[in-house]
Amino acid sequence: MKNVIKEITTNKIFGVVRADDTKRAIEVANAYIEAGLKIIEMNANIEAVKEIAQNNPDISVAAGGIITSIQAQQAIEAGAKVLVSPILQMNLVKLSSGCKVPLILTATTPNEAYNAWKARIPLIKIYPIKDLGGKTYIEDLLRPMKFLNVMPSGSVDIEDIKDYLDCGASAVALGRKLYKNKTYKEIVETTKLAIEKTK
Repeated sequence: MKNVIKEITTNKIFGVVRADDTKRAIEVANAYIEAGLKIIEMNANIEAVKEIAQNNPDISVAAGGIITSIQAQQAIEAGAKVLVSPILQMNLVKLSSGCKVPLILTATTPNEAYNAWKARIPLIKIYPIKDLGGKTYIEDLLRPMKFLNVMPSGSVDIEDIKDYLDCGASAVALGRKLYKNKTYKEIVETTKLAIEKTK
């Protein structure tokens, strides 16, 4: 079994899809895949998760917005290789460990990030990074806790990707900046540009 967390930190870009409309969620995910993204978080209904996971065996699909154990179970059955939760919920930590499906938790404060690390969470999403202070917040967070693996998320600009990586972020999560109000072709082009910024 491949190490999905290592795959995220190697590829540096974690593509996020937030869409209630199944067709649009699948379209955005397919554009990400065409552009070269290997890991995609689907904040969408289970049908969209299943469609992308089953038709793209080489892509690691993460199911986002997971709060309950039932949601986690459904996502795993649909083919999700990673679970992403906006909260620190110990039931999810246990389920993730038992199913051997990695769990990414979201933190806002240093205390939340530290508690996620103590719960052995391998990668911590820091959200909403722009409102928290951007690159400076990541630097301040990591100064006393260099052991944290963090991934800034929330209105990340493509121009800021390199700054986040240079100041210690393990990867960067991008969503709306890649696809909002864009056609399929435009999403592919924007995503390719984001990938270039990691090099």
